[in-house]
Amino acid sequence: MDWTFVYLMFALKLPIVAAIWLVWWAVKQEPDPYADEREDGGNQRRRPHPRRPFPRRPRRGPHGDPAVPSPPRVRATVARARSLDR
Repeated sequence: MDWTFVYLMFALKLPIVAAIWLVWWAVKQEPDPYADEREDGGNQRRRPHPRRPFPRRPRRGPHGDPAVPSPPRVRATVARARSLDR
């Protein structure tokens, strides 16, 4: 018998056994009798921060530059093939 087989069959089963024992231990725990008296702290809703008002005019670019003008119009042309006679 090879030692690799023994290692894989027994040593790697220890984390599985430990996980099963941890779940069993958590299920068997008694509830904390002082849990109701203490403040939870995580379940209270806080008032959200008020939203900042929108600016009166939208900013353009990273420093408030004016809007970029539209590009000039380009006319489309019909491409003609060259004749091979020349």
